[in-house]
Amino acid sequence: MTVVTICAPLSLDPTEAIAMAVRRAGGAAEVRYEPALLPPQRFPADHTGDPAWRRPTQAEQRWQKLLAETEVAFGIPGDSPDGLRALVATAARLKWVQGTAAGTGEQLRRADLPADVARLLTVTSAAGVHARPLAEFAMFGLLAFAKDVDRLLEARDQARWPPRWPMRQLARSHVLVAGLGGIGRETARLCAAFGARVTGLRRRPSAGDMLDGPEIPGVERVVGMDELDDVLRTCDAVVAALPGTPETEGLFDGKRLAMLPSHAVVVNVGRGSVVDAAALVAALDAGRLRGAVLDVTDPEPLPSASPLWRRPNVIISPHTAALTVDEDDRIVQLFAENLERWFAGGRLRNVVNAHVGY
Repeated sequence: MTVVTICAPLSLDPTEAIAMAVRRAGGAAEVRYEPALLPPQRFPADHTGDPAWRRPTQAEQRWQKLLAETEVAFGIPGDSPDGLRALVATAARLKWVQGTAAGTGEQLRRADLPADVARLLTVTSAAGVHARPLAEFAMFGLLAFAKDVDRLLEARDQARWPPRWPMRQLARSHVLVAGLGGIGRETARLCAAFGARVTGLRRRPSAGDMLDGPEIPGVERVVGMDELDDVLRTCDAVVAALPGTPETEGLFDGKRLAMLPSHAVVVNVGRGSVVDAAALVAALDAGRLRGAVLDVTDPEPLPSASPLWRRPNVIISPHTAALTVDEDDRIVQLFAENLERWFAGGRLRNVVNAHVGY
């Protein structure tokens, strides 16, 4: 009997969906979900929970007992590297952790688990769950500046009918999608549907894709890091959908931003650390970029003193573009599918490589 413990606050009861997956696989599991032991959500799909909440002494003892007997954890306590370290230290029988974030790999890397523990532990992420909403946000940003939303809003605020001017099109534009995970693939598909020419950037450009094979729908060409600088010079837009790793930190720095044409737009729906914030501000101030669309920043929250807040050609979402009211349901379904594969001896989806961070 495998003990499965729900370690993250949810807006729904996942036990029936999980139990059905176990039955389909012919397995045996005890699913432990005790909402009273989990911090309340502050908003939909808040898997951290209220940071001010504390368990009473008896509840904390009960919680520690649950963790000590856990073999499969759905969610990381506190949705943080510290929570993962604490979980591993308490749950001696732990074999697999299903994260609720696409960035679970980053949490694993920052947890810096002992090598012997990390080697025996399987960690999976929620990659792909946020692909559609983030791809839609990326398209919103690309369209906003192609159609000069800042000029339109300025004219509206001034009640002024300006002379006509030509707007840009996504059709026949060249978009670089940096990162070809779920978000990047969906963004590429949507860009291609608008008639854009899409180049994809990935760490290993020749690597086949488990879902799509070597060819990715909507992507005309896949390049590696060694070709990035040449590609940037011909791009009308860049959509960064990369994880936060040492390799991607500051990838789009001042030198690379300067390679883009002055009409180019930068969209970041991956991790804030991928785009050098100071270099981005400098490029915008110098008129070397048309605009920027950011769902993520570095740091987060973005300080009120940041000049990014006060620019009409910058659109900022407070890391909320991925959030949808049905996110918990989709993450539960992902976990249920993975649990069915677990009992059937199949390959799990979204297994994190601790060495590369995703």
